[in-house]
Amino acid sequence: MNEASVRELACEARLNLRRLPDYMDSISDRLRSFEADASHQGQRIDFRFAFGGASFDMERLVMRANAADRDGLARIKDLLATAVQVYAKEENPEIVWTGDLSGETSLAQFREMVVTDVRDLTPNMRRIRLTGENLSRFAKFGGMHIRMLFPTRDVPDPLWPVLGGNGLPVWPTDDRRPVARVYTIRALDVEKGIIDVDFLIHPGESVGSAWAMQAAPSMKVGIMGPVGRPVRQAEWYVMGADETGLPALARLLETLPAGTKGVAFVEIANDGERQVINNGTGIEVHWLTRDGVAAGEDRLLAEAVRSVAWPQDGSAFGWFAAEAAAAKIVRECWRDTLGLGRDQTLAAAYWRRGSAGLMVG
Repeated sequence: MNEASVRELACEARLNLRRLPDYMDSISDRLRSFEADASHQGQRIDFRFAFGGASFDMERLVMRANAADRDGLARIKDLLATAVQVYAKEENPEIVWTGDLSGETSLAQFREMVVTDVRDLTPNMRRIRLTGENLSRFAKFGGMHIRMLFPTRDVPDPLWPVLGGNGLPVWPTDDRRPVARVYTIRALDVEKGIIDVDFLIHPGESVGSAWAMQAAPSMKVGIMGPVGRPVRQAEWYVMGADETGLPALARLLETLPAGTKGVAFVEIANDGERQVINNGTGIEVHWLTRDGVAAGEDRLLAEAVRSVAWPQDGSAFGWFAAEAAAAKIVRECWRDTLGLGRDQTLAAAYWRRGSAGLMVG
């Protein structure tokens, strides 16, 4: 094996940010939430991920990324560029990567997929099977979700995004741009090139639900990913989800280690929305039914999760995915009342009453 075949890929970007030190605590916190270990050496902060490394040189205003392969380097560039754009937004950062793969325009995280099967799990939950090539990336990085790129009535034949010089997607003009929504990978078979995605079918202005209702074999759709914070490994979990978070909760119950303990609550409209979960853990699952109360108006789920006493010994993690108001109640309980940090909790708003978009449309 020659030296070139084992050399890590590396690149860097200069940052014209006078206030970079002011943003670094927030940037560092965000990167650590993706399971990065951080260390300081003088004016440099280093981050080590399972799939590569990164650093910020505070004196020279340079950020660097390195990884063993294309997927890893693309992932780290995306994480760094996103963090800088989020927290240094007021300085309008211009990020231009130089070095390995800097001239690429194809998105490592993009795939065009084809619908091969559609079936209903419950009256309001539809599973759609997608097939595509080289899906190994979607088993990496701990992200359970994908950004789905939908054609619409206004844009029936969209153009897919390409890679920009900042390491982030460049989108086509609005008249050719697909609509993006985030969904959970319910199941993934890399060898067969299969991804299953569960769609909640519901009334209202939802691009994803509308697409799923008329999905049929041979239809094409784009996906990007994986996205989302990894769920940290723990001995005990408390979980909560409404129908929008159910696919992710079900996947966790089917993939966490067999010895995992804890309790999970799932809010559904009625008993007809229960579905079979091949729970391979010791986590107890409790179904909560709204029975006529509109989605997003019942506080039963949030109160059930808040009432759980966390164990005093061993590692524990709280995971919650539901409507925004419920997620806020749980997040404030975990963070403010119990004093738990991002390393022990993840409370996500998958949707908001009265709004389209967010996690699952």
